[in-house]
Amino acid sequence: MFPTFTEIDSMYVLVTFIFMFISFLLQSTLLSQFTIGDITPNLLLITVSATGLLLGRRFGMISGFLGGLVVDIFFGRILGLYALLYMLAGYLNGIFRKVLFPGDFKLPLALIMGSDLAFGHACYILMFFFRGDFNYVFYLTKIILPEVIYTTIIAIFYFPLIKYVIGRIQYHEQKAEETVE
Repeated sequence: MFPTFTEIDSMYVLVTFIFMFISFLLQSTLLSQFTIGDITPNLLLITVSATGLLLGRRFGMISGFLGGLVVDIFFGRILGLYALLYMLAGYLNGIFRKVLFPGDFKLPLALIMGSDLAFGHACYILMFFFRGDFNYVFYLTKIILPEVIYTTIIAIFYFPLIKYVIGRIQYHEQKAEETVE
């Protein structure tokens, strides 16, 4: 049986869509002008990780798939590759929803950092290694690690914003439940 789609779920979907849209626009336009060594932070990965971590595996997977599909359509060489990678990131971050404490800031940053590190390695393996490009050390030091650092620094500011907005919806959801009882 499929879970019912409630009014609260629609708010989460709307907020997630807005954050995904803003992240994609910022990542592909404004932040591409502020590169550090041709590296831009992965805002979409921050959003997918935050969605999974704050709303669970289902929302993480859906937001990851849709966000990755948009990246595939606009920038990808292989349709579905980024959709799969972002979907996995959303799902894996969603697993940690049950162990996230309200004031904990280290776990989300560690998960975003780990997600970006795994994302960079997966991109290297799927796009370069299988083509015969075995210059792993170059890719690690010039692309993967700088992007992880840049994304983590941006996540320090961006994740709390996402958490605040989702927290406000959850607060109103709890208030509505208390009113019913």
